[in-house]
Amino acid sequence: MAEAVRRHAAIEAYMSGRKVEPYVPDRTLRRWQRYFRQAERTYGDGFVGLLPRCHLRGNRNAKLPETTHALIAQFINADFETLKQKRKFHVYAALLRACESHGTPAPSYKTFAGEVNHRPQHELLLRRKGRRAAYSVQPPYMELALTTPRHGEWPFQICHIDHTELDVELRCSVTGTNLGRPWLSILTDAFSRRMLAVFLSFDPPSYRSCMMILRECVRRHERLPRILVVDGGKEFESVYFETLLARYECTKKSRPPAQARFGSVCERLFGTTSSQFIPLLAGNTQIMKDVRITTRSVNPKNHAIWTLERLSHWLCKWAYEIYDNTPHSAFGQSPHDHFAQGDERAGRRDHRFIAYDSEFQMMTLPTTSMGTALVSAGKGIKVHHLHYWSNAFRDPRVEQTRVPVRYDPYDISVAYAYVANCWVTCHSEHYATFRGRSEREVKLATAELRKRMQNHSRNLPLTARRLADFIVSVESEESFLLQQRRDAEARRIHRGKVQHTEPGRPSAGIDADVHTDMISEEPLERLPLGGSSLVPEEYGAY
Repeated sequence: MAEAVRRHAAIEAYMSGRKVEPYVPDRTLRRWQRYFRQAERTYGDGFVGLLPRCHLRGNRNAKLPETTHALIAQFINADFETLKQKRKFHVYAALLRACESHGTPAPSYKTFAGEVNHRPQHELLLRRKGRRAAYSVQPPYMELALTTPRHGEWPFQICHIDHTELDVELRCSVTGTNLGRPWLSILTDAFSRRMLAVFLSFDPPSYRSCMMILRECVRRHERLPRILVVDGGKEFESVYFETLLARYECTKKSRPPAQARFGSVCERLFGTTSSQFIPLLAGNTQIMKDVRITTRSVNPKNHAIWTLERLSHWLCKWAYEIYDNTPHSAFGQSPHDHFAQGDERAGRRDHRFIAYDSEFQMMTLPTTSMGTALVSAGKGIKVHHLHYWSNAFRDPRVEQTRVPVRYDPYDISVAYAYVANCWVTCHSEHYATFRGRSEREVKLATAELRKRMQNHSRNLPLTARRLADFIVSVESEESFLLQQRRDAEARRIHRGKVQHTEPGRPSAGIDADVHTDMISEEPLERLPLGGSSLVPEEYGAY
């Protein structure tokens, strides 16, 4: 277009009799004028005729014969796009031999590499690396139909739940030891991109985390979503989790495996958290992405200062206040405002409200990995390394039996056991410590205490190994001492035999200068354990 404008200005000056600047030959100006008039007659627009036709310059015909092009396509399909994942140069070497045998000109490596690069990337990756590798370049489905909303028509219609491990190391608030990296569970509303609930714990993803995130959602909003989108994790297939959803008419939908775009709403939220909040914290593990440059002085484990309680406080503040009121690129307004706008347009739907009462809390209480606990006489049940007691355990018919149990992750001071067809409350040994504490204090202290107990149990094999090594050392020392005593007893017996030899004739193997009356008659316990100088050399070695 710039060249056409320049030509147009030149022929205008030429036709008006003015001097053309910069200089252009008259022959060239007359040719441009002819192009202008031809385009004016053909297209009704002379400016089109001044456009340079660079794509028609030179010899654009193929230089290689069709036989060579057919061989190139054959080797790309049959030798390059395979699961062997051969390099381009190896396939090109085989192509040269094939061209030589067919008597056709061989292409250059640049030509062959260009043909490979012009292949559709999705098809190439699908045949070389499989569907998971090709998924990243697969064209997305924008929507199922013109009238189908991808993320719901009102708040709480479609929600996503997922978990991720945060890139930050935490410390114990009491002992100061490193407790590792926590897990973050998020329940987000697809319609407004709002974080409905966040749950922080040291436990890896399980149905307990799922039930606690739903419990947090009801505590804050008194509602559960109509449709809950989850991935293929085992934590979403628990009977307790599905029972809770069925009880409150919440439909669970699982997204296809290895297709992360179905959960892009939640995955994008994890990326926002990891890029906007986590890098601000001391002890973040960004440097661990390049382990080779990590030394002890920069290791995040040695720089961790955050505890679970403080991290949870500021994470909730960021999620419920900062992120919630920041304009979102998808709407041009904050998630909070978009949520309120959708709630006002679609209605509050009061019939979907759920009371945060004892019934709902009991439905969301998780159980142990076995689901039951043994009732020990005088101790009660043991849940997560802690003992709980109730007077119902005094019944002889209940002692030494396994009863169904549930515990409250927000309050470790109590647990619940199903005894005599009813749930009874059991108090722990830490009841006096946690009594009167707020719910948030108890929740965070509970998580930290459980993590400390888990670390203690995890270190038990190491402690047992050290004890076993010590016992082996002691036993080996006992064996050595016992062997010394046996050797001393053997030497005493041998001396007794020497004493009964014929008078005047020394025993074989004994020095003639050693006489029988020189043998000590001291009792065994007075003999030196290291042997006597009167013992022959061969017996001393033994």
